[in-house]
Amino acid sequence: MTTIADRVRDARLAAGLSQTALAGAIFSPSYISLIEAGRREPTDSALSVLAGRLGTTLEFLKYGEDGPNEARTRLEVDYAKLALQSGSADDARSRIESLDLAVVTPALRVDALTTLARAHEVLGNLEAAVAVLEPLLSDSRERGQHLESARLANALVGAYLEAGDLHRSVEVGERTLADLESAMLTGTDEHLRLASTVLWAYVERGDLLYATHRAAELIRIAEEVGSPRGRGSVYWNAALVAEQRRDYELAQSYTERALALLAEGERDRDLPRLRLNYAWLLLRCEPPEPAAALEQIAAVGPDLAALGSELDIARVEVETSRAHLLLEDPVAAEAFARAAIARLGDQPRLEGAFAHIALGDALRARGDERGAESAYGYAADLLGMMSATRHSAAAWRDLGDRMLRNGDGAGAARAYDRALREVGFRPSVSNVTWVSRSF
Repeated sequence: MTTIADRVRDARLAAGLSQTALAGAIFSPSYISLIEAGRREPTDSALSVLAGRLGTTLEFLKYGEDGPNEARTRLEVDYAKLALQSGSADDARSRIESLDLAVVTPALRVDALTTLARAHEVLGNLEAAVAVLEPLLSDSRERGQHLESARLANALVGAYLEAGDLHRSVEVGERTLADLESAMLTGTDEHLRLASTVLWAYVERGDLLYATHRAAELIRIAEEVGSPRGRGSVYWNAALVAEQRRDYELAQSYTERALALLAEGERDRDLPRLRLNYAWLLLRCEPPEPAAALEQIAAVGPDLAALGSELDIARVEVETSRAHLLLEDPVAAEAFARAAIARLGDQPRLEGAFAHIALGDALRARGDERGAESAYGYAADLLGMMSATRHSAAAWRDLGDRMLRNGDGAGAARAYDRALREVGFRPSVSNVTWVSRSF
């Protein structure tokens, strides 16, 4: 059990204040020394002043985590986290939004609001998640809480990545990484996880050469000083870089290493997402291994249903559709593709485009050429409403391949042209009508 003396001293040290600085003009340093030695019981008014300087609350200094506001709020936050794990993001959001966070410590407030941002993300409201995380990160930086800032920045970088704002994603991540390195926190779990997330932002931006260089550097740091969890994050993102370079053998090797490392840690959504990525690789290696991919997907299911977002679950359904198609079961492939489409709704998301492509593939395998053409067309409509990324370019290329296979040369040409535009290539000749000729 901690005492007022313990809590005042611990809060002062965490705030980086000397006894003289905490005393200020109101108290004497010796008075602070007596409080911390347990030889003087401060009044509520004195504790209130000290709490303001220490960035905490009177209640926490007086009672610790057993104070009524602190205990009640912590219980509600725990219930909200359980709601998220059970798939009730609406309940989690409502619980946090009903709390008065002005009467609790900064650490508990950050915990509560991070949970709220996660609920918004699971519900697909990325704008609301960013609106919660941006001021939290600014406040954490002002308080000099570097590791807390890294955790918040990692969530914020992920939200911007999901929303497609790659410039802001890199900006937030690099600034926080610089703070960590200045504070001699290179190689901590927080540093490695954030650096790994920023690595993916560079990939999304098309900076593959730099991302490859950065991945090698992160692996070196992680192997020297990283924990299993930190090393797992690095290998996972290094696998994604290798995947983008079409080096599927190296990507698979890195992914297997990451799986072994992350399996040692506590249950969260990283491991099921990594298993899903492994399944993705198994479906694209030569030759593809759909049965092994379905084994990984089966292991993903329970955890992702509890911890993942609707987007995560839709990705599982799309990859399951592809696996069944490779196993020559187009009926099951169609069912899983339609399930993903129903889950995602009509919003213009990349996952929705891939789901419609998977549906088109299943319908074509069943002999429904008209239905396949319609599904591919809907995927093109969705892609046309989205901002350009390397992933959208890959989707356009996939559509072009299918249109060409179906004999739609003009449609394939348009899709390939769009794929090139998405990654930054523009026509080198303008105002020229190209006519297809046979030689």
